[in-house]
Amino acid sequence: MTIQAAGRSWLLATLGAVLAVLVAGSLMLGYVAIPLTQVWAALFAQESTPHSLIVQELRLPRTLLGVAVGASLGIAGAGLQGLLRNPLAEPGVLGISNTAALGAVATIYTGIAASVPLALPAAAMAGALLSMLVLYGLAGREANVQTLILAGVAISSLAGALISVALNLAPSAHATTEILFWLLGSLADRGMNHVQWGLPFMAAGVALLLSAGRALDALSMGEETARSLGFNLNALRFRVIAGATLAVGAGVAVSGSIGFVGLVVPHLLRPLVGYQPARLLPASALGGAILLLLADMGLRLASGQVDLKLGVVTALVGAPFFLHLVLKTRRMTI
Repeated sequence: MTIQAAGRSWLLATLGAVLAVLVAGSLMLGYVAIPLTQVWAALFAQESTPHSLIVQELRLPRTLLGVAVGASLGIAGAGLQGLLRNPLAEPGVLGISNTAALGAVATIYTGIAASVPLALPAAAMAGALLSMLVLYGLAGREANVQTLILAGVAISSLAGALISVALNLAPSAHATTEILFWLLGSLADRGMNHVQWGLPFMAAGVALLLSAGRALDALSMGEETARSLGFNLNALRFRVIAGATLAVGAGVAVSGSIGFVGLVVPHLLRPLVGYQPARLLPASALGGAILLLLADMGLRLASGQVDLKLGVVTALVGAPFFLHLVLKTRRMTI
């Protein structure tokens, strides 16, 4: 095993161990703290007890969604940054997040979300898939990076504008509040049905992104080099965009809009993996899960004192980091 491979294994093992500790902490943490031994017993309890109900029906789905959504956002950001070769790229750049949010908002606006179970996540997923079709329709199958980004920004702006229209014309103050709260993102009050619905899409998206690692490594040396090594760039673009659409669309469908995870996590981990996309992808998935679980646990610890939503917390972390990146990039270009 080379020194670099050993370092990569050490990093993934460390991130995995941190994530395992946070998963245990997330299952223990809440209005009623439950010791780890009782959490373990409650996870496999066959009879309904107060602890088994709390752990199995409240904390387990919240924790599983925190891991899955965070991993999806982290790896999607790393994949898109590798594909677009732009350190400021994240799922929102191609319009995936906003179109998924638009689909969900439409069901809240029309009242369908209240009367049809799982209509909201299904509409959000449909919105994300529609954004990919529109992106390819606008940019074409052989689009260059600049065209892809411009098309994505146009789609994201249009979806954002339509969300604003829905907020402006909402039929009641209750509907407006419900849309706003959903857009702020949260893992609270989610059940195993959300896990069962969203997890297959997120797993498929993560698998597609992981399979693109070697091609992204070649692309980091330039398009001509990647082609000379036998990689099909059109197939690579489709694989990364489809993977990001499935992972992020399903994440938004079950948790609302949670930004900046896909931007922050790859930047923090990139120096530790030698700036190679293939190494960054799995590390970003673990890092995204860690960041989102930490943010959600912080919210639960602060509950009763402040009423923040998960998307607000990630934005408070990510916005200053984004400004730091912009200033750093500006200094490098002067």
